[in-house]
Amino acid sequence: MELSVLQIFVDVVKQGSFAAVARERNVDPSSVSRAIAGLEEELGIRLFQRTTRQLSPTEAGMSYFQRIEPLVEEMQQAIDVASDMSGQPKGILRITASVSFGLKCIVPLLPDFRLLYPDLTVELLLADAIVDLFTERIDLAIRLGLLADSTLIVQRLMQTHYFVCASPEYLQQKGHPKIPSDIEKHDCLLFPLTGFRSKWRFRNIDREESEVFVQGKTIISNAIALQQCAIAGMGLALLPNWLIGDDIRDGRLVNVFPSYDVTARDFSSAAWLVYPSRAYVPLKVRVFIDFLKQRISG
Repeated sequence: MELSVLQIFVDVVKQGSFAAVARERNVDPSSVSRAIAGLEEELGIRLFQRTTRQLSPTEAGMSYFQRIEPLVEEMQQAIDVASDMSGQPKGILRITASVSFGLKCIVPLLPDFRLLYPDLTVELLLADAIVDLFTERIDLAIRLGLLADSTLIVQRLMQTHYFVCASPEYLQQKGHPKIPSDIEKHDCLLFPLTGFRSKWRFRNIDREESEVFVQGKTIISNAIALQQCAIAGMGLALLPNWLIGDDIRDGRLVNVFPSYDVTARDFSSAAWLVYPSRAYVPLKVRVFIDFLKQRISG
């Protein structure tokens, strides 16, 4: 039996859907169904119970999955090792990042990366939701903020600093806040994530911390959109350095509290490189990690 068919079987068990696996592989669902049917015929057992609403492994199917999954992983690692012996990364590199970070920091680098590694196909999945690296077969994720404990391998890519910012026009019309508590009198541009929407945290040069409750009539779930609204003079915004560094330097936005550290949740936030915990990290992943560290690490 072919490794590709076994990988399809493993993916179907994990995702519980022929259609989901087909979408991931960009094939027709009928081809996934045929692969499973062929495997069932070859093994002489029924691997899945199928109804109009649900697809679930049979007892025999789950037993087979538990034994075959680590073997499929080992076989894929063996293929990666053999392929990497050429010294030139090949195949498909699947990456995920948040929409704003991906558009601002990753996409502009892709032309140079493609010139360096023309034999690599890059698939970039931009999503603000946390993507399951195993289910979606992701090679590398770039994640922001605090990370939950897991078996994934994590490296820090760059430290993240937040600024309360506003356009010069807004500050001229509404006044420049002198101390953090002045924010309560201003219209703020809010991000609908826990901590970002209700209060911002400040730390002065003496490392004394305080919280300020914020309010506003513009709530947007995308940092780039908030950046554009801030530049347009719609209010104060709490945004990261990787997004608005150029705007502050060029005068489109003003850092309202330059003598304070500011955050929504944690003063030690960062952008992290996250990848599956495997004994072998493919060359295609290693070269992209090195590339990112050279270009945007900080």
